[in-house]
Amino acid sequence: MRFLIVLIIIALLVFKFWPVQPIPTAEESFIGPQLQPLKKAEQVEDQYLEALKRKNEQIEKQSDGG
Repeated sequence: MRFLIVLIIIALLVFKFWPVQPIPTAEESFIGPQLQPLKKAEQVEDQYLEALKRKNEQIEKQSDGG
């Protein structure tokens, strides 16, 4: 019985003092190269939405002035 208690204490100490590995971000992991085209696509989408917004504002100005 003492052996089991000592084993449990040792297991708890090992668990407590085990070094914590830092969790890598997605860009640092193996999926990082696959995220680069996605980020470029997001930039293109943002540019497209901004151009669409400007075009809609221009159409509104023309329709109000006409």
